[in-house]
Amino acid sequence: MILSLKRNQWPAIYLLAALFLISALFFLSGCQKAEERIYSHFGMTMGTTFSVKWVTQDDAHKAKISGLIDKALIRVNQSMSTYISDSELSQFNALPEGSSQTISDELAFVISQGLELSEKSGGAFDVTVGPLVNLWGFGPDGRVVKAPTQEQITAVNQRVGYTAVTLNGDQLTKSKDSYIDLSAIAKGYGVDTVAELLEAEGINSYLVEIGGELRAKGLKPAGLSWRIAIESPIAEAGREIHKIIAVSDIGVATSGDYRNYFEENGVRFSHTIDPQTAQPIKHKLASVTVLAKTCAQADGFATAMMVMGPEKALEFAEAEDVEAFLLVKGEQGFEELMTSGFNRYLVH
Repeated sequence: MILSLKRNQWPAIYLLAALFLISALFFLSGCQKAEERIYSHFGMTMGTTFSVKWVTQDDAHKAKISGLIDKALIRVNQSMSTYISDSELSQFNALPEGSSQTISDELAFVISQGLELSEKSGGAFDVTVGPLVNLWGFGPDGRVVKAPTQEQITAVNQRVGYTAVTLNGDQLTKSKDSYIDLSAIAKGYGVDTVAELLEAEGINSYLVEIGGELRAKGLKPAGLSWRIAIESPIAEAGREIHKIIAVSDIGVATSGDYRNYFEENGVRFSHTIDPQTAQPIKHKLASVTVLAKTCAQADGFATAMMVMGPEKALEFAEAEDVEAFLLVKGEQGFEELMTSGFNRYLVH
């Protein structure tokens, strides 16, 4: 049956239709989530830059999170820096042989990780290598342009050796004139600290970076992965991207010998010091990028593997179940080596 409307009924029908349309629009807008976007906070810490990006819908949250990040990084730096004369670590380093110091939980945690890695790596990573780093001009004592003499190296090397440092709970003790340098793991720990801070604030998608060490979690808006460039290890001022990786829920760190060095009589001296030879590394490994559960782990592993050289480093990574990408100097450029699982992170 077909219904026909009288002319004077049309306005009422139009009114009902309009009311229905308005109600539908209100209903749909109420069901839509606020749009997610990336917020950023940048600054300086530990003698380098930091960058934090996170995904949220809450505009008002940015100021609070930025403040929390700044406070956390100041706290970590004041605890672990060798460049701050009254830092917690500097106070321990200034103590005489045979002394002990009660230290904070944070510093104890990082030193514990450093001592564990020192043992695992057979001394390739050594938390007490600082005096040698300073002697070669790559620490807080300032740069040098001339290699130290063998007599100087021998004298300073007497202070090096991680077994002279013991940690019992919150009691840190040195059995000789040890000097602890956490620069190869503290930035990674700072990254982890910020990442855990974000998660405590209910943020589960982020990218945290300090001085090139990173930790990523979740996805960017529209379901996109966080992408990170692996730099080509060229010594010239210009920079080139060698590879790009897509990562989530992982820490990333790169160590290389191509930026921080000095030359004397045509010989390049890298800032990476081998604790066992007391001299800068001389092998062909140019850079190593490590993926691990935390950034502190990735940071420490990258340094240890850079000391080891390509073959030992690859074996070590496989044995410790971390993924690594190595660039080795060759006659025609750089040779790529990688662990069995690294390829799945590469963007082809």
